Amino acid sequence: MACMSSELSADLVADALRAGADAAEAVEAEHQALSITVRHGALEEVEREESRDLSLRVFVGRRHATVSGSDVSREGRARLVERAVAMARLAPEDPWSGLVEAEALASGPHPDLNLFDPVDPDPEVLESLARRAEAAALDMPRIANSDGGSASASRSAWRLAASNGFFGEHRATGYHVGASVIAAEGEGMESGYDGLSRRWFADLPTPEQVGREAARRAASRLGARKIASTTAPVIFENRIATSLLGPLIGAISGPSVARGVSFLKDRLGQQVFAPAVTILDDPHVSKGLGSSPFDDEGAANRRTALVDKGVLTTWLQNAASARQLGMALTGHASRSSAGPAGVGVSNLTLEAGDRDLAGLMADAGTGLLVTSMFGPSLNPNTGDWSVGCSGFWFEDGAVAFPVSEITVAGALPEIYARLVPGADLEMRGAANSPSLLVDALSIAGK
Repeated sequence: MACMSSELSADLVADALRAGADAAEAVEAEHQALSITVRHGALEEVEREESRDLSLRVFVGRRHATVSGSDVSREGRARLVERAVAMARLAPEDPWSGLVEAEALASGPHPDLNLFDPVDPDPEVLESLARRAEAAALDMPRIANSDGGSASASRSAWRLAASNGFFGEHRATGYHVGASVIAAEGEGMESGYDGLSRRWFADLPTPEQVGREAARRAASRLGARKIASTTAPVIFENRIATSLLGPLIGAISGPSVARGVSFLKDRLGQQVFAPAVTILDDPHVSKGLGSSPFDDEGAANRRTALVDKGVLTTWLQNAASARQLGMALTGHASRSSAGPAGVGVSNLTLEAGDRDLAGLMADAGTGLLVTSMFGPSLNPNTGDWSVGCSGFWFEDGAVAFPVSEITVAGALPEIYARLVPGADLEMRGAANSPSLLVDALSIAGK
């Protein structure tokens, strides 16, 4: 990846101040990616992506505007500055707007989090990984067809400069291998996928592991049945259990709380989860897929227990929401290169309990093990939640048969209060959880 000019973002800020802005921040982002897909051993798709973007946020008094573009020429940057300042002067006043105060900025030198691997695999290497993953999957019993094996590599760089004195940059790499296949038996067909991403190339699993797991998951789904509507214990498999935490992040977002659109807006400092639940957010995990040395407004970020033994400890704040709520910054500003900051988390982990998946099923006796979720619906004011599911019905603590075309529903505050975490925590992505047991949920079937 070509290096970006170290002065470009700082020059944009200086140009904005000269054009009449009272304050400004500029982001430069550069991304390169190569993705290769094979199907039945033949090369099916090669996709290469290259992008370079600029984003400028300017403040004129309490008015602000954000403009982005990809023209990094002198003339293009001049137009970007002119447009941003003109838009800010016409924008409505926002009493909470402004850059992060100097005392809350992440001071340098910023930590090296091992996010950048110098290995740059050739297309032939990625194609070989994709072929091996697919071949291993097709070699497994009851696998009838392939949706493809895939492998990819990416490199990105991100730089932030602001008139409050902040300057920071970080680079990251990403590597992925995956496989998707179809199992068949009689007239029944089921698909299965497995894939994993890592920051460092050497940390990827072998493609054969990925292919065999994709095949296992497809074959295990054969013979899926519909079940009658009922109320029963439900276990969310570790791979999809973090889907329960997505609504939590929205509900503890400072901007959502400030607008009053949160089913947890009155629960700060209270017992929201069962005492066995602790949820950590750590932006400084070495090689973490969600890691960064500072947040996306330049504020200091740190390891935080969002939920500590069931107690909700914090809202997720950016500069504007912290001012509006009269609270301290938490280092959770998150943004793309094309807009102002919202909030988000980094490396989210729900800590493991002491019972493995078999133990959770034994405790529950009879119920539903959810392995796939789709089409969630949420009322953000009440926490009423439902989601389409497929998975396995289990009886006497053992899997009985696969099930499909079902919906699970409940009120998230009640679900959270009764969550039992398993021991099978796997670090697969930026959000990780063990399997989670809820003692009773409504299940809509046939």
